[in-house]
Amino acid sequence: MAQGTVQVTHGGATRWRRRSGEYPTLTAALAVAGDGDVLSIAPGTYRENLVLRHAVTLRGPEGAVAGSVRIAPLDGVALTVRASAVVQDLHLEGADRAAPALLVEEGSPEFSDLRVHTRSASGIEVRGGARPLVRRCTVENPAGVGIAVLDGGGGVFEECEVVAAGQAGFSVRGGHPRLERCRIHHAIGAGIAVTGEGSGLEALGCEVYEIKGSGVQVAGRAAARLTDCSVHRTSGDGVTLDTDAVLALAGCDIHDIPENAVDLRSRSVLTLSRTTVRRFGRNGLSVWDPGTRVEAESCEIHDSTGDYPAVWISDGASASLDSCRVHDVPDALFVLDRGSRAEVIDSDLTQVRNTAVSVSDGATARLEDCRIREAGTGAWFRDHGSGGTLADCTIDGVQTGVIVTKGADPALERVTVSSPAEAGFYVSAGGRGTFTGCRVTGSSGFGFHVIDGCRSTLTGCHTERCARGGYEFAEDGPFAEGCTSDESGTRLTAEAAAAGVAAGARPGIRTVTAAQDLAGRPAEAAGRAAASAQVPEPRVREAAATAGRGAGEVLGQLDALVGLDSVKREVRALTDMIEVGRRRQQAGLKAASVRRHLVFTGSPGTGKTTVARLYGEILASLGVLERGHLVEVSRVDLVGEHIGSTAIRTQEAFDRARGGVLFIDEAYALAPEDSGRDFGREAIDTLVKLMEDHREAVVVIVAGYTEEMERFLTVNPGVASRFSRTITFGDYGPQELLRIVEQQAEEHEYRLGEGTGEALLEYFTALPKGPAFGNGRTARQTFESMVERHAGRVAQLAEPSTDELTLLFPADLPALPAPC
Repeated sequence: MAQGTVQVTHGGATRWRRRSGEYPTLTAALAVAGDGDVLSIAPGTYRENLVLRHAVTLRGPEGAVAGSVRIAPLDGVALTVRASAVVQDLHLEGADRAAPALLVEEGSPEFSDLRVHTRSASGIEVRGGARPLVRRCTVENPAGVGIAVLDGGGGVFEECEVVAAGQAGFSVRGGHPRLERCRIHHAIGAGIAVTGEGSGLEALGCEVYEIKGSGVQVAGRAAARLTDCSVHRTSGDGVTLDTDAVLALAGCDIHDIPENAVDLRSRSVLTLSRTTVRRFGRNGLSVWDPGTRVEAESCEIHDSTGDYPAVWISDGASASLDSCRVHDVPDALFVLDRGSRAEVIDSDLTQVRNTAVSVSDGATARLEDCRIREAGTGAWFRDHGSGGTLADCTIDGVQTGVIVTKGADPALERVTVSSPAEAGFYVSAGGRGTFTGCRVTGSSGFGFHVIDGCRSTLTGCHTERCARGGYEFAEDGPFAEGCTSDESGTRLTAEAAAAGVAAGARPGIRTVTAAQDLAGRPAEAAGRAAASAQVPEPRVREAAATAGRGAGEVLGQLDALVGLDSVKREVRALTDMIEVGRRRQQAGLKAASVRRHLVFTGSPGTGKTTVARLYGEILASLGVLERGHLVEVSRVDLVGEHIGSTAIRTQEAFDRARGGVLFIDEAYALAPEDSGRDFGREAIDTLVKLMEDHREAVVVIVAGYTEEMERFLTVNPGVASRFSRTITFGDYGPQELLRIVEQQAEEHEYRLGEGTGEALLEYFTALPKGPAFGNGRTARQTFESMVERHAGRVAQLAEPSTDELTLLFPADLPALPAPC
C-alpha cells in the first residue's frame, strides 16, 4: 500500500488523451503517463514493482529529505527501466536474492542521486543494449554484486559509490561501461571484476579500497583501461589478470596491498604508464606463463613490506621497463625459467637489500642505460642457459657488482662498477660471460675475480683503486686482451711482477694487479691473465683445509689465537674424546658416540669462523672428516625466492660441505620471530633431515648472537638434539684487543712506539661497546686507521728514517666514535 500520492504532470500535445492529477499508486500513475511526462512522488514507502516503458521523469518532491521516497517491494525487481527515462532522488530497496533492485534493459535512461539499499542478486543491473547515465548514486548490497553490467550493456557511471557488496563491487560480463570518479569499497570478492570475451571497462579517477579479495580483476579475454585510479587496502592481490586479459593502467596508484600488487598470467597483457606501485607484501609485479607480458613506462615500484622480489617474471613470461624506478625493496628484478625475458631501459634500481637483478633457470635479461645503486648484488646470472646483456649501465655502492655462476653466459658492455665492498665482477662455478669495455673503480676487494677455471673473455677492461688487486684469475681460466689497471691495489716488487705474483700472496695464488701481463709487459699486450686457487664466493665462502697438518699443529695454531681460553678448552676436550674414541675402536673396544655438530654463540668478531675452520682441520687430521674444508653460508644462500627452491639450495650447500664443515652464520635468521610464510623453516627442516641421513659426512656448526641462538634451537624438535654442545665466544677485553693490534703490527712490519701500548689500552677501555663493536674486527680496523694516519704524517717527511717508517705513536690513534 502506498503511503503517499503521485502527481502526474503531462508534457506533449496529446494531453487531452490522459488526465493530469494525483494517483494513489505509482502503478496507476505510470499507466496514464507517456513520453515527456513528469511523475512527482510524495514521501512514503511504495511496495510496488515498477516498470518504466516510456521516457518519463520519475522523481521525489523538490526540497524533500533524501530517502523520503522508498520503492521497496516484498520480492522481485523494485524498478525495471525499458526506456530513456529520467529517475531522480529515490531510495530503492530489494529483497529478492534472485533479482536486482534496479534493472535497466533498454534505452539511455538517466539516473541521479539514487540510493540503492538491498539484499538482492545485484544492486543495479544493466543488460542488453541499455546505455544509462548514472550520476551520484550509492549502492549498498551486502548479499550480492554492487553494480553489474551484462550482455552488451554499457553506460556511464559518474561519481557513484558502492559502499558494500557481498560479491564483486562492480562486475562486467559482456558489457562496456565507463566509470568516472567512482568509489568502490568494502566488497567481498573483487572491487572491479571484468570477465569474458568481449567484456570491457574504462575507469577514470576512481578509487577501489577495503576489498576482501582482489582490487581489480580482469580475466577470460576481457579488456580494461584505468586512468588516474587508486587501488589500495585489499586482502588479496591489488590487480589480477588471467587468461588472455588485457589491461592498461595510466597514472594509477596501487598501494598497501598484502599480496601481489599486480599479478598476471595465462597470456595476459598489461601496459603501465606513470603508475606507482608501493607498500606491497609480495611482488609488485608478478608475471607468469608463456605469452604473458608487461610493458611499463615511467613507473615507480617501491617500499616493499615483505621479503619478495619487486618484479617477478617466470614460466616464459616477459616484461619491459622503460624509464622506471624500483627502490626500497628486498630484491628488484627476478627473471627465471627458460623463455622468460626482461628488458630494462634507462631505469633506476636503488636501495635493494639483496639482489637488484637475478637471472636464473635459463632466463635472459637485457639492461641498457640503467643505474643500480645501494644493493647487495648488482646483477647475478645464476646458472646454465641464463644470460642476456648489460650495456652502458652503472653499478654503485654494492657488495658485489656482477656475479656469474654455474654456466651462465651474459654479455656485459661498458658496465661500470664503483665502490663495491667485495668484487666488481665475480665469476665462479663454471660461469662464463663476455666483458667488453667494463670498468671497476674503488673496490674494497678485487676488480675482476674469476675462479674455478671459468672461461670468461675480457676485452678492453680497466680497474682503478682496487684494494686487493685489479684482476685475480684462475689458472687456465679467462682470456683477457687489452685490459689495464692503475697499480693502486697490491703493489708488486720487481721480482714478483716478473713472476706475475702479488707481493705477500698466498702460495699457489697469482694475481695481476698492475698494468702488466705475467712477463711484466704492458697489459694491452697481455693474452691470458694470472691465476689463483679457490677464492671465496660472495656470501658462500669455501676454505680448503691445509693438507698434511697434524692435529697437534692445528691445535697449536688454535692456542696461538688471542684470548678464547674457554673456547680452546672446549675444543680440546671434544678433540680428546674423538681421539680416544678412535683409539678404542682400533683396539677393538666400543667407542662412545660423539655428536660433532656445534653451536657457536657470541658477538661478531670473536673468532667463530676461524675456530670453525681449525675444527674442520682437526677432524680431518684425526681421520673423522675426509677433507676438513669449510663452507660458510648464511640465510641468503639457503633460502630461495619461491616454493621448493629453499630445499634445493640447502641440499646444494650441504653437498659442497661433504667431507668438511658447513658453517651457518647468523643461523637464527632462518627462523625470524614474525616468520609467517617465511621459507627459512623449510631450510631448517631440510638441514635436520640431511644431518640425520649423512651424519658421518658433514659437521654442521650454527653461529650467532647468544639470545637469538637460544630461540633458534627451539624452532624444530630435531634441531637441539642434533648438536652436542654450545660453545660461547666472549667479548675481547682491552688487553686482548691490544694484543691483536700488536700481532697486526708485527705481521705488517710496524712497531708500537713509546706510550702507544698504554694509549691503546685506554682507547679500548673507553671504546663504546654498542652494536657496532666488532671485537677482533674492531682491533684490526683500529690498526688500519693508525697505519693510514701514520702514512699521512710520514708522507710529509723528505727522507724518513726506518724508525719513522715503522713506529706507530699515540697521535696515530683514531678518534673515539660516538656512543651508539
